[in-house]
Amino acid sequence: MARTAEVIRNTKETQIRLELNLDGTGKAQVHTGIGFFDHMLEGFARHGLFDLTVDVRGDLQVDCHHTVEDTGIVLGEAIRQAVGDKKGIRRYGERVLPMDEVLVLCALDLCGRPYFCSDAAFPTERIGAMDTEMVREFFYAVSYSAAMNLHFCMLRGGNSHHMAEAMFKAFAKALDEAVGFDARITDVSSTKGTL
Repeated sequence: MARTAEVIRNTKETQIRLELNLDGTGKAQVHTGIGFFDHMLEGFARHGLFDLTVDVRGDLQVDCHHTVEDTGIVLGEAIRQAVGDKKGIRRYGERVLPMDEVLVLCALDLCGRPYFCSDAAFPTERIGAMDTEMVREFFYAVSYSAAMNLHFCMLRGGNSHHMAEAMFKAFAKALDEAVGFDARITDVSSTKGTL
């Protein structure tokens, strides 16, 4: 059974259409109007081996906030839908990922309870046309919309571009692990019997 989702969200601030295939090959078609954000989402798809299509029309004449945050909401919803009943999946994922001088840890739990924590402090206010504070807002939105615990620890910071890119790639690898199947898990990985 294909683990895919299509989510459409239209507001006065953004119009978003997103397709996600958890069992893809890393193909991405991303158009958000924010070059650096496109680069991050393309890296997420490539390194998680997810197929991802994202088309966003946002109020960029205001700033990048609504476009980035709302895309996080829609991606989180797509993850929640695509993973389905969670039977047989590992549930947990983690990755320590280096990018040049930067080292970041990402850990997540597809537990059905939203929680987000990050200690990443960027040395610059912007990367291209994207405010660095929006990295946090994006992952916060993903975690709450997907109903996952999501934690980042910046073990060694440095260049803002490297920090953000390491976070997106670490998230991709951790999510790929969490949604992967383990033949020993025949139901859901929870003593409650549900996630």
